[in-house]
Amino acid sequence: MDEEVRPFSRRATDAGPLRQRGRARGQVVTIGGARVLLVRSGIGLVNAAAALVAALSESHPRAVISTGSAGGLAATIEVGDIVVGDSYTYAGADATAFDYVRGQVPGMPVGYDADPDLLAAAARATAPAGMVRTGQMVSGDSFITDVNVAEVREAFPDALSTDMETTALAQVSYSYELPFLSVRGISDLCGPEAGQDFHLGVDEAAERAAAVVLAVLGA
Repeated sequence: MDEEVRPFSRRATDAGPLRQRGRARGQVVTIGGARVLLVRSGIGLVNAAAALVAALSESHPRAVISTGSAGGLAATIEVGDIVVGDSYTYAGADATAFDYVRGQVPGMPVGYDADPDLLAAAARATAPAGMVRTGQMVSGDSFITDVNVAEVREAFPDALSTDMETTALAQVSYSYELPFLSVRGISDLCGPEAGQDFHLGVDEAAERAAAVVLAVLGA
């Protein structure tokens, strides 16, 4: 979303032209001395995966970092907290009838791990506000509210957050053997007011997550 890109584009210098590929929009920029391909993927797993594959067809990044907003799943998470994912799983994948683990796509790993060096850099970052938590993220094509949150929490009791892009990006990065990290600001708590919380908090949530990502970039 534009709100999730804005914290970076606002700090960018030496910006190249905007380029549109399908639903994705990308721009090469310099942020604090780091050369970055800034991509707005669009919402959802397929949009995210397609955007990253398109970007990789034209560039050769050293790493992939996903950032933006997410819903909080853990009981200890609050709106405004920042989640740094150390593992990524699909909320909706269920091939358990064929002896796969819940969240596992057949033929693929149970989950995808964050790059240890990027994870360590994020752990050293100082966030401007909110608590920084490290743990599992899950992703799916459903916006999680009180209607469906109980099933997700039961299936993934250790998950801290849920969003609609991270795991797809992690899978593509895994397939291309690229280091990956996702950092998300919590914009809602997957409850009855999730939609309202989201619209009230997405700008601030994205800004807080961006602060951690900028620290990882050394910006």
